[in-house]
Amino acid sequence: PVPVEAGDGAVYTPLLTHDVQVDVLERLDFVLRNISELRKEVEELRNSLQHLAAEIVGEVRSHLEETQKVTRRRRFLFPRERSDSVGSGSIYFTASSGTANTDDGESEGGYTTANAESDYDRESERESEEAEDEVSCETVRTARRDSLDLVNEDETHLILDSSLEEGLGQLLQQADRLHNGDEQEKREGFQLLLNNKLAYADQKDFLWRLARAHSDMCEITDDTDEKRSYASDGKEELEIALQKWDQSAECHQWYAILCGQLSEHESIQKRIQTGYVFKEHIDKAIELKPEDPKSYYLLGRWCYQVSHLGWLEKKTAAALFEAPPTATVQDALQNFLRVEELSPGFSKAGRVYIAKCYRDLGNNSAAVLWMNLASELPVHTKE
Repeated sequence: PVPVEAGDGAVYTPLLTHDVQVDVLERLDFVLRNISELRKEVEELRNSLQHLAAEIVGEVRSHLEETQKVTRRRRFLFPRERSDSVGSGSIYFTASSGTANTDDGESEGGYTTANAESDYDRESERESEEAEDEVSCETVRTARRDSLDLVNEDETHLILDSSLEEGLGQLLQQADRLHNGDEQEKREGFQLLLNNKLAYADQKDFLWRLARAHSDMCEITDDTDEKRSYASDGKEELEIALQKWDQSAECHQWYAILCGQLSEHESIQKRIQTGYVFKEHIDKAIELKPEDPKSYYLLGRWCYQVSHLGWLEKKTAAALFEAPPTATVQDALQNFLRVEELSPGFSKAGRVYIAKCYRDLGNNSAAVLWMNLASELPVHTKE
């Protein structure tokens, strides 16, 4: 109401009549009801979009997995031959790179460690090619990113964590298959891991596999500078990893291997120092994972080569260090036999070393027996 005239006796009259007021209230009530209904419809639509986004991501993953399975069945109709990738990386005074003599006139020029892989790991088939995997991973990540705008914050974290975990699992399986393949497959595996380093650089199982891939590249390349570079880069990756995951047997194991490979290009003093580091990390790997045959194989190689050090090498080690490394043929034999106990036929080279140990100990019948057992493994390696 507004006053018609000023003063104490002003008379007020309503601006709107009663009927008009009722009409306005009814209209306001109608608008409020519509707003409430609209809110409900928006909430229902939002929930539907969330479910739709999750279904799309799930369907994309299922399709990619099925495509990879079909590709593997189509490309590998016959099983690949088993192969043993027991390549050597020298620790001390190595006369030749990547080989180990097995005859009676073998050199006493040094002792080496080996990048040993079990024969039973060679049964697995390789995954799709690198480009296919990159497309697969990128497709899943794209679908995941597109769906993040449709979910709330909590659901975003759940989907992100689940997708990363699943993507990492598939990537690690692919890397393992390529690592167990030929030289070309090892190169593909190395590139695959490099392409995904930005996404998974904070994952322990990714990092030690990346370091392992550096070791593979060090083994297969012929260029000396490239060998040194690959070994150095892989060693640096594990130095970072060990600061956070000191209780990882694989990190210690591959750190020791890469140290051995890098020492091939170092001075005699540096190689001797590396030998102590190698032994320390292999012992730690065995402590953390006592059922891993590869660690015992590496320790057996170390013991065998130490037991066959030449006079000059022993004198050099004694002059540089108060306690030179010591090991006997019997020590090496016990480690190699432990490998066979944990995984019979783990390595062709391992059985050859058992035969060599028995020969050195004067048990020629046992040496012949183990050479025959070694010949039963259809494996061909550099050694």
